[in-house]
Amino acid sequence: MQKPPVRSFQLGPATVVAAMKARQSSKIKELGDALVTAGFVTLDGQARALGLPRSTTWTILKANHKASGLSATIINRMLTAPQLPALARARLLEYIAEKTAGLYGGSRRQLRRFTARLSVQRMPKRARGAKYNIEN
Repeated sequence: MQKPPVRSFQLGPATVVAAMKARQSSKIKELGDALVTAGFVTLDGQARALGLPRSTTWTILKANHKASGLSATIINRMLTAPQLPALARARLLEYIAEKTAGLYGGSRRQLRRFTARLSVQRMPKRARGAKYNIEN
């Protein structure tokens, strides 16, 4: 008589990746919600606040972005936007902290490259956010 197969309660790789991507999409949605809370309800207003073209803003806020999430270049543009509301900046800094910690996946090499491409350390101290200690 054969023993029944032992079932593992560990999540499979596909489930883990799906959970990471869901977390990432949720954080990006929070960025959009922060813009609406700050009064930027139209696509044009949101694009101006983020310092991005309308098409890029649409892609980001509708969660149609690539599987890798927001690129360092796009994040740098958003962080230097003069009209970026404080709440949206805070959500963006949370996103950076989580992405650099590997919570959205990526190899060590990819995370190092992402972090190296961020220009947060060159920003004024008030814009960086003391809570997230992103300086090198």
